[in-house]
Amino acid sequence: MTIIYTDGSSRGNPGPGGWAAIIDDGEMIREIGGTEEHTTNNRMELMACIRAIESVEEDEATLYTDSEYVMKGITLWVKNWQVKGWKTAAKKPVLNQDLWQALLMATEGKDIKWEYVAGHAGHALNERCDEIATSFADGLTIDLYDGPRNSYRYL
Repeated sequence: MTIIYTDGSSRGNPGPGGWAAIIDDGEMIREIGGTEEHTTNNRMELMACIRAIESVEEDEATLYTDSEYVMKGITLWVKNWQVKGWKTAAKKPVLNQDLWQALLMATEGKDIKWEYVAGHAGHALNERCDEIATSFADGLTIDLYDGPRNSYRYL
């Protein structure tokens, strides 16, 4: 089963943002990430999950996120939003509906187990995702790993 760690970052919220994911298929590890000029932290958290899941061919994965927004949204809120025509309990439009819909499409036909991991708590893969996402948000160049699991220095 594939293990995925994700993180998102923005400077200014809204401001320049970055997202990151680490994908571990048990043999190989691949780091991915990207940037947007004007975005929010929550959008980058969602984008990290979408891009990671889209890049995984396997139908089963466990995804670790440090975003309570993503965790609660995907496991508790999204079904009610759909039923209520993408309105919140307060009858307001759901923020980031476009990305929630993209996340639902990415997960369709896949068995994704969602797990929460506390951010900035010393967990090596979460810290590495944070480093990648913030580097992209800051417009910095960062080397992304793509290679054998046994050579990955963050495990």
